[in-house]
Amino acid sequence: MRPFHLVAALGLLVMALMLFSINLGSSEINLFDLFGPEPPNAVKLVLLEIRLPRTLIAAVAGASFGISGAAMQGLLRNPLASPGLIGSSSGAALGAVIVLYLGFGEVSWVLMPSGGMLGALIAMILVYVLAGRDATIVTIVLAGIAINSLAVALMSLILNLAPSPYAVQEIVLWTLGSVSNLGMTDLWVMLPATVLGWLLFVGTGNALELLTLGEDTARSMGVNLGLLRTRLFLAVALSIGAAVSVTGAIGFIGLVIPHLLRPLVGYQPGRLLGVSALGGAAMLLAADIAVRLMPSGPEIRIGVLTAIVGAPFFLFLILKTRRWQI
Repeated sequence: MRPFHLVAALGLLVMALMLFSINLGSSEINLFDLFGPEPPNAVKLVLLEIRLPRTLIAAVAGASFGISGAAMQGLLRNPLASPGLIGSSSGAALGAVIVLYLGFGEVSWVLMPSGGMLGALIAMILVYVLAGRDATIVTIVLAGIAINSLAVALMSLILNLAPSPYAVQEIVLWTLGSVSNLGMTDLWVMLPATVLGWLLFVGTGNALELLTLGEDTARSMGVNLGLLRTRLFLAVALSIGAAVSVTGAIGFIGLVIPHLLRPLVGYQPGRLLGVSALGGAAMLLAADIAVRLMPSGPEIRIGVLTAIVGAPFFLFLILKTRRWQI
């Protein structure tokens, strides 16, 4: 498929899913009610303060998961890599959980997302320091696994020390991931770091293309691998940290989407970045629509649904890789 056709198709899919998401709800109102002569205040409240923020946050967070996954797989030249490999997801979750545990989230609405983004940055820095400036791919992966394990252990400790069952429930539900009960304030909080992260991705496609030829070849053709790693690490930390700090932990999008779209871009990691952003937005929007269309009862968290879909896909990739090795 030609790049323009693929981008256009994904863009139309995202727009269609966004319109469907905005019009989906228990109330019998839709987006076109806003364009009446005098739209009722209830219509404005539901559409602009509840459905629109939920839809926009799902699209922005999904795009961050998708592009970050494509970047990490290109940088590490590993189809099983994901954004959480450098500790950004677990670091963001730990930062937000600490804010929840200490009760700072009730002091100011900006503290929890700020804690998540700070946690992602600290985790990224620790991975970079542990791995070293000229680290090999194996060293980076091991450093990421170590930081992820530490973050999970600290979150388990916080749950163990939680003062009440209600605090445990609040923390656990947040870690499952969701875009419900979010408003425009949450969107404005995540946007600055997200946009900065996206801007850092711009211009890295050519270096990722050269990296497919091997590190020595890429270096000989002018690619500064240390600078490229630092730039992509920071981009992933900012974009994933901002997303996770608002939505909670939502996994597997950064793993699944690049794999599905890679054949359509000729297995070129540079061209994969943009389309993975659109694909990630589409997948998270579709997941949010799916949980809202399920029968009445407790709403299933998006993180649970993406894990149900993503875990078998991850196992399939492992088995496929084993067959190649055999």
